[in-house]
Amino acid sequence: MIEYNPMSLEGKTILITGASSGIGKATAIECAKLGASLVIVGRNAERLQQTLESLDISVGQQHQQIIADLTTEEGIKAIIDKKIEYDGVFSNAGIGFSKPIKFITADDLENISKVNVFSHVMLAKSLFKKKQLKKGGSYVLTASIGGNFSCTSGATLYGMGKAAINSFMKYAAIEFAPRGIRVNDVCPGMIETPLTAPTGDLTEEDYKKDAEHYLLKRYGQPEEVVHTVAFLLSDAASFIDGSSIVVDGGYSINH
Repeated sequence: MIEYNPMSLEGKTILITGASSGIGKATAIECAKLGASLVIVGRNAERLQQTLESLDISVGQQHQQIIADLTTEEGIKAIIDKKIEYDGVFSNAGIGFSKPIKFITADDLENISKVNVFSHVMLAKSLFKKKQLKKGGSYVLTASIGGNFSCTSGATLYGMGKAAINSFMKYAAIEFAPRGIRVNDVCPGMIETPLTAPTGDLTEEDYKKDAEHYLLKRYGQPEEVVHTVAFLLSDAASFIDGSSIVVDGGYSINH
């Protein structure tokens, strides 16, 4: 039987940010299994090393890591200075945040914006300007249904940031298209990662109750987002551009 996989990433070099845990780590592991050589980026050296050691090398893939804070000029420069040309990018770095509007501070707004918005915009701008995105390549960002369909109390700054990413994706798709570079984003619902673990005022029971709003009656797993990202990075998605792909277990149509 002929082996056929339209989602193969063999021979491609892909950059993944936020790769030390959660969706970023799971995406790195899956993309390596599909044959890609990876450059993984994160701020936590120990956890990033664990991701690196988990990556498949069975078809001669060559992986490397960059420890960098992408909210800083130095962090962006650490990636650009490698002078690597990428077939694909998964811009995934981010942090969670929950606080009612009346308690939001200027520092909160600045900190969330730096991580969840500015770092993505400046990385995309720098890679594009330095022509480190190959023609015919794919750029994928992590947005959220929290920026499109779901508005919950306390999630104002998080939702604003994800809405900004979704908007940026569309403008980038227009400007990157002349070089044949596709830009899309994924909009997950609640995915069980360290970022979304019950903390503070939210209990395990609160999470179980919230999960009932999903048609599938559960939260998603990182691997269930990964396959959509891998698809968008592959040539199988060669005619998908400027789109937001919702991966939410039916949450958005149940509200």
